[in-house]
Amino acid sequence: MTDTIFLEMPVQYEIIVQATKKLDFKMASDMQTGSLLKTLAASKPSGRILELGTGTGLATSWIIDGMDDKTQLITIENNGLLLDIAREALQDRRVEFILADGYEWIQNYSGEKFDLVFADAMPGKYDLLEETIALVKAGGLYIVDDMLPQPNWPGGHSEKVKTFITDLEKRKDVTLTKLNWSTGLIIVTKLK
Repeated sequence: MTDTIFLEMPVQYEIIVQATKKLDFKMASDMQTGSLLKTLAASKPSGRILELGTGTGLATSWIIDGMDDKTQLITIENNGLLLDIAREALQDRRVEFILADGYEWIQNYSGEKFDLVFADAMPGKYDLLEETIALVKAGGLYIVDDMLPQPNWPGGHSEKVKTFITDLEKRKDVTLTKLNWSTGLIIVTKLK
């Protein structure tokens, strides 16, 4: 089995890849993470999905590809230049693109809980973990990537990752699986 061959790529993926390269943006999710997100999004028909850290929309394109007609996605990004690329390439009535500070958005959100949260930004992953987990429905999924060392990690980041993983493992309201695959993924199911 080869897990690096992808037969069904999102239609907009290559357009976003080219725009991402032009910006020299090096924090985009890889294709393995994207493929997993597509599969997990497909497991939540008529669901509500939250993405924290849209970037240029590479992971977003995979999530959309897995969504059915009734699933809704809210995706948050604090960089307007990056969000504009995603918004332009991924025009879809099921998606709400929000330009906002993730810290403020998480702390101020008061709507329905989510069936799936992909946390790919500091807020929601390393910061405001308690508040973010509270946004996930019982039985819902919380997904993070980049748990294995990455070349773009700033100094001291490996300690944040270790602390984050330890904090997740101590929780009694979740069950999780750590995958030493792709960029290092953790799949969490909220129990209550």
